[in-house]
Amino acid sequence: MKTLHVAIAMLAAGFALSAEAVGRLADLSIFDRSTGRELPVHWHEGRPYVVGKPGNEYQVVVRNRTGEDLLAVISVDGVNVVSGETAHAQQAGYVLDGRREARIAGWRKSLSETSAFYFTSLPDSYAGRTGRPNNVGVIGVAVFQRKAPPPKLSMQMPHEPWLKDKAESYSESASGSAAAPPSAAHDSASLKRIQPGSPLGTGHGRREASQVQQVGFERRTHEPVETLAIYYDSYRNLVAQGVLQTPRALRSPDPFPSRFAPDP
Repeated sequence: MKTLHVAIAMLAAGFALSAEAVGRLADLSIFDRSTGRELPVHWHEGRPYVVGKPGNEYQVVVRNRTGEDLLAVISVDGVNVVSGETAHAQQAGYVLDGRREARIAGWRKSLSETSAFYFTSLPDSYAGRTGRPNNVGVIGVAVFQRKAPPPKLSMQMPHEPWLKDKAESYSESASGSAAAPPSAAHDSASLKRIQPGSPLGTGHGRREASQVQQVGFERRTHEPVETLAIYYDSYRNLVAQGVLQTPRALRSPDPFPSRFAPDP
C-alpha cells in the first residue's frame, strides 16, 4: 500500500526494561504526565494492565527496538489517535526512526496541535462523547515495516494523511518502574466487598502545540507484523476484576487493655 504518513522527529532513546508491553519490534508503555512516572504494568491472565487516576494526563510511549523505520498505528479506546475514526490497522499512524521512541500526548487536531489525553469517566471520554463507548480501557499499537524508501513527493499524489511527530521525546530510566509479575491468589472475601464502578476512559483535553510533517511510507505487508495492547482502568475496578490484590487491614489487639475486669 502506498500512502503518505505523518512523522515526529525523535531523539534516540535507550531500551532499559521497564513497565511496558514488550514486543519483538516495538515496546508500548504509558507515562503519567501528572505524576512524572511510567505506570507499572500488572500482568493478569496474559494481559498487561495499568492503573489510571482520573484527571491525570498521560502519554502513549512507543519504542522502536529495530534499526529500521516502523509505522505505528495507535488507537485509544478503539479510536485512531490521528484521524479520530473508529480504529483500523490500515489507518493513519506515526513513523518511528530506527532505535527511537515517540511520545504521543493527545488526539491529533492538525499538523501543529493535539488535545491532551487524560483519564476520565466513561461519559466524559472522547469515545463515549462520540457514541463509541464499547472499547474504552485499552490502548493499542499496530506495527508495520517499511517495504521500500519513500518515493519523492513530486512522483506521488497524497492518498491519506500519516504523521511522524516533530515533538521532542525523552529517554526513560528503569528506576521504580519494573514490570509486576502475575498477581498472586486474591482474598476472595475482600474482592466480594469491592464492586466495580464505571469504566475509565480517555478524555479530549487541553490543546497543546505539537508540530508534525507528512512523510511517505510504503508498508511491507497488508496486515501488521505485530500488535501490542495495554489495558487500563481505575484502581477500584482492577481490584474488583481480580487484576490487583486488595491490601489486607491488619488487626492489632491489645493483650492488656485494662487493669481490672469490668462488669459485662
